[in-house]
Amino acid sequence: MPKNGEARVLPIYQSTTYKYDSSEHVGKLFDLAESGFFYSRIANPTVDAVEQKIAALEGGIGAICTSSGQAASTLAVLNICNAGDHMISSAAIYGGTSNLFGVTMKKMGIEVTFVNPDASEMEIQDAFRENTKLVFTETLANPTLVVSDIEKFATLAHKNGVPLIIDNTFATPINCRPIEYGADIVVHSTSKYMDGHAVALGGVVVDSGNFNWDKGKFPGLTTPDESYHGMVYTRDCGKAAYLVKARVQLMRDLGLTPSPNNAFLLNLGLETLHLRMERHCSNALAVAKWLKINDKISWVNYPGLESNKYYPLSKKYMPNGTCGVISFGIKGGREAAVKFMDGLKLAAIVVHVADARTSVLHPASTTHRQLSDAQLVEAGVTPDLIRMSIGIEHVNDIIADLEQALACVPE
Repeated sequence: MPKNGEARVLPIYQSTTYKYDSSEHVGKLFDLAESGFFYSRIANPTVDAVEQKIAALEGGIGAICTSSGQAASTLAVLNICNAGDHMISSAAIYGGTSNLFGVTMKKMGIEVTFVNPDASEMEIQDAFRENTKLVFTETLANPTLVVSDIEKFATLAHKNGVPLIIDNTFATPINCRPIEYGADIVVHSTSKYMDGHAVALGGVVVDSGNFNWDKGKFPGLTTPDESYHGMVYTRDCGKAAYLVKARVQLMRDLGLTPSPNNAFLLNLGLETLHLRMERHCSNALAVAKWLKINDKISWVNYPGLESNKYYPLSKKYMPNGTCGVISFGIKGGREAAVKFMDGLKLAAIVVHVADARTSVLHPASTTHRQLSDAQLVEAGVTPDLIRMSIGIEHVNDIIADLEQALACVPE
């Protein structure tokens, strides 16, 4: 909070470095004996203010911002996994994260087992191994909109002595705070709803401070780090062990640092997040209901609909709304879908979701255009599927745009 006479708006500290009066003071900073800033790859005042705000929103003890959502997921996993380790992940997660785990981290020697998020506890339990170090899922999957049973995943993770990491990007802490249901670490792509205006890439890792790392499974946290003065993070940093290691070891070495300017833009988005999420959700529900009774629409997927299979879970974990993203199918398949999208005027065709403006994408003709119709079905992307991110415009204008675009689609 600004003090008397200080700027009301968060300043941008566009500096890589900071001046101090003595070598002794700088030495204490490096020893973490005193708080402060010594290099912006590790920490920056603008970024720090945003980290504190997001940690408060999620109910965590602290947070570390990153250059992108992918960087946040990478940092969250590599902070506790080494070559030879294993992790369990829901199969219903963002495609980029799935590739990160199944391809890139595999090359690093970290194995992943993908599980059906709807599977029973017994089935998921079978995926655990002696070297399993974490469980990962998404509150609300991108783009399938599968709702995870957070308490089920938390129970299984803790039973096996490992943390639950949850990507809460689509729900945001406005609609769900996973830590309250047993999650230990929460990650976000802040490029989506938190930013809200499609202007700045970013990510964040939030630590609940609740997991006991001193269990023998996490030597990186419980034995001396020779690369950082022999620090033992659990001994020297208490509940903040995970975050401190992520900052002074991984952020130092990997440089997944956000710019102060991007943190400033993210902060502006956070100031209206609670207002925008309410509007995103009310608009999306109204659009989903309108599409459901339209003769040219074959199906609608939105967890806020009472007919949706995930409606009970969505009401349990997100009683005030889920998100603004919906998907639906148009009768007539790929050609009809393309015709519909080309007819939209208010909604834009963009490879992005979750900002203030309504946008659409037809995966079969864009991100998955190299696949045949049969291959699309195997990938869970039907030829008629439209992914729509409902913005905060007036809902009547959004529906009017849909109506005139559907009029371009032949019966």
